[in-house]
Amino acid sequence: MKNIILILKGMLIGVANIIPGVSGGTLMITLGLYEEVINTISHFFENFKKNMKFIIPIGIGMIVSILLLSKVISVCLEKYPFPTTFFFIGLILGGIPLLWKHASGAKRKVSNWAVFGITFGIILLFTFAKNGNYFVSLNNLDIYGYVKLFVIGIISAATMVIPGISGSFVLMLLGYYEPIVNTIKDLTNMDLFGRNILILAPFGIGIVVGIVLVAKLIEYLLNRYPVKTYYGVLGFVLASIIAIIIPILNVTPSIIEVIISVILIFVGALTAYKLGEK
Repeated sequence: MKNIILILKGMLIGVANIIPGVSGGTLMITLGLYEEVINTISHFFENFKKNMKFIIPIGIGMIVSILLLSKVISVCLEKYPFPTTFFFIGLILGGIPLLWKHASGAKRKVSNWAVFGITFGIILLFTFAKNGNYFVSLNNLDIYGYVKLFVIGIISAATMVIPGISGSFVLMLLGYYEPIVNTIKDLTNMDLFGRNILILAPFGIGIVVGIVLVAKLIEYLLNRYPVKTYYGVLGFVLASIIAIIIPILNVTPSIIEVIISVILIFVGALTAYKLGEK
């Protein structure tokens, strides 16, 4: 039963990393996985068997959702942006009570709120930054191109682990979102399989390296400055809700869509709250 819960959580995190504006790190927090994931990554070989039992189901869930649901999510965002977006807002809201318990565990100092304001502001800067209206070509890559993919993988990993910052949004700013997503979608095309693996391999290695480096940093902050770190995380998470809403402000929903959106925000919140308890 525990593995099934971890797979479900992994699927939600994987879907979050597909959608521009939604942070996989945020979903890790709202689903009650964040500290354990950071600990597992930082000390992976110290208790290898136990860590593998924990990380494999999450990884399976993420891979399944990315490979099987990327097209479904794309269609939902294109045809039903309001309900889809509000479901993910619900997922974030459902984890805030758990996060607040950590953040409010000590005296509420001005310095804690200052950290909250800084991280909140960082996400707003990302939100209102100009979207990349171009994309790079991954055809005929040279050595420099593969090194860039490795570095982009590290950057992408950092944004996956840091709550509130959307990895897919950062990839869009850098012009890599569409090419990477298209390469993943083309993995089933056997004629281009070798080419696609050569593209995804350095990107994937960069992601692994980036996740380990950022996990070490966050573990240090959680150990040395736990309350301030959680205030910072809270700033990231709350600001990410604004980041998710901004893209749909120009959408005029029907009454039915509004009703469905209200229902889905409660469904998302309840789902995150219940999964976060397990």
